[in-house]
Amino acid sequence: MVTAGTVLLASTGIYLHTTLHGKLRIWRWELDQAGLKGDERLLDLGCGRGAVLIEAARRLPTGHAVGVDLWSGKDQSGNRPEVTLANAAAAGVADRVEVQTADMTALPFADASFDVVTSALAIHNIPSPEARYRAVDEAMRVLRPGGQLIVADFWHMARKYAAHIGQGTLRGLGPGYWYGGPWLGVTLLHAVKGR
Repeated sequence: MVTAGTVLLASTGIYLHTTLHGKLRIWRWELDQAGLKGDERLLDLGCGRGAVLIEAARRLPTGHAVGVDLWSGKDQSGNRPEVTLANAAAAGVADRVEVQTADMTALPFADASFDVVTSALAIHNIPSPEARYRAVDEAMRVLRPGGQLIVADFWHMARKYAAHIGQGTLRGLGPGYWYGGPWLGVTLLHAVKGR
């Protein structure tokens, strides 16, 4: 009984750390490693309240960051376009952030219209494997040749995305992005679209 309680307490602490600090620190580092010049067009799939979208926009002084999501009044975390835009304004990047209601399995953007596509724990929420693969295909479609796909998702899902597109590197993001423990660890898929 004591062991189960200890494990539960530790898992809760890890989860809170990831949610409040770990994932943000990791995304800051990943975006720094992406080698952005500052003038890119970036698309964030499933942007929610804008954590990754805003971090990206901070690195795009002459670029533009677009976030897409399916907004729902039933969302417990308060995800709404106006909340995301208010967060962007509070961060001082509202002039380079845009949000749209869009289904990531059928993006309303032209082929090759973004330099970078990001997604943080969003694609796995799509109910069917076929639709998840369609979302990854859409992400690749809207990328320009040489563009970067940067997706963080649970390790077993990230592996499937990489296998589906037949490319990319996979790297576990470590304890800073565990949701309770290593059994719910997050892996980063990084792929570059061929020219």
